[in-house]
Amino acid sequence: MPATQTREITPAGRLENVRYAIRDLNSLADQVAKQGHRILPLNIGDPLNFDFETPLHLIEAVYKAMRDGKNGYAPSPGIPEAIRAIGKEAERKGIGNVQDIFVTSGVSEAVDVCLTALLNPGEQILTPRPDYPLYSAVLAKLGAQPNTYELNEDQLWQPDLEDLGRKITPQSRGIVLINPNNPTGAVCSRQLLESIAELARRHNLVIFADEIYDKLILDHHDRHFAIAALAPDVPVVTFGGLSKNYLAPGWRIGWAVVSGDKHAVKPYTEAINRLLRGRLCANHPEQYAIQAALEGPQDHLVSVLQKLRQRRDLTVNWSQTTPHVSCVAPRGAFYAFPRMEIPEGDDVFVRELIVEKHVMVVHGSGFGQKPGTKHLRIVFLPDEQILAQAYAAIAALLAERYG
Repeated sequence: MPATQTREITPAGRLENVRYAIRDLNSLADQVAKQGHRILPLNIGDPLNFDFETPLHLIEAVYKAMRDGKNGYAPSPGIPEAIRAIGKEAERKGIGNVQDIFVTSGVSEAVDVCLTALLNPGEQILTPRPDYPLYSAVLAKLGAQPNTYELNEDQLWQPDLEDLGRKITPQSRGIVLINPNNPTGAVCSRQLLESIAELARRHNLVIFADEIYDKLILDHHDRHFAIAALAPDVPVVTFGGLSKNYLAPGWRIGWAVVSGDKHAVKPYTEAINRLLRGRLCANHPEQYAIQAALEGPQDHLVSVLQKLRQRRDLTVNWSQTTPHVSCVAPRGAFYAFPRMEIPEGDDVFVRELIVEKHVMVVHGSGFGQKPGTKHLRIVFLPDEQILAQAYAAIAALLAERYG
């Protein structure tokens, strides 16, 4: 008889720091839902869970590709039509000195590939605090040491330039910049972007510019600046995709544009492409939506922005009139990051909110936040009626617990 395996199979220790707070609360919400309660979800940034639809001309482009037999493997960097369309979009954003473009399975894969191709053991990437958990999860998987710089709540959640400068070490290889920002909704000023580019220039750092919300600018007087356009000599990897601007998150189509001095970035782009070849390709037929999205009608954005502005305003008004809550008005994307003046942890409050009021938001500590502060991340994608109901429930729990 063969011996029976009885020893526990232990996972890699480096995964201890991998967390994804946005979905980690789902098991508790599922338990509450099984008791017959309807959960109001303000936790996941999927527009298709609410009153938004993928533009029809994107769907038709994918359907045609499938009918035309585009169902085998695609070229590893992406189909030529998509690469050309992304290049033209980069040009429209003012990005010059483009050295490489590639299509990935969502921006998540682009981030994973680009950080993996850059980092050696013991090296660091500077990430914002609060951050989007994907970055810290990938760095934990790679065994990289976390090194966070502060976003300044008192300055509209702009990156704290002095803190960023202090955090740069000889082991630093790059800076992550999420603009517009998730989870705060901040939009960086041109002056600040130029200062960050100068820091990268001085210390030979790669800038990872996550700009997937670049068309979702909520205030008419604001403008999104691509940092790669402001610093054509600096190595910049600009991330974009179909998930947010074009309302197709489930297709998992993202991309990256590498710009900067050709000789400086060539070894890096070669390493990226070795990894891309190893994973074969991104979804093939969905890539045919890229050209349709970037070069086709943009009419859907008018309705999307109108809805988001109204729902942002409702969110800010609620935070201004609710005890224990304050909020910097979001200027981009569809997230708010209100501050909570409460005696217990924001993670405790969030769990109680699910159990008692059946509303699901994400605790600020799940994104990292300045010590001593407590926040919630709210997705304000639902319609005004749902948002008003959810906000009334949050206010009720605050009143019951803290007066």
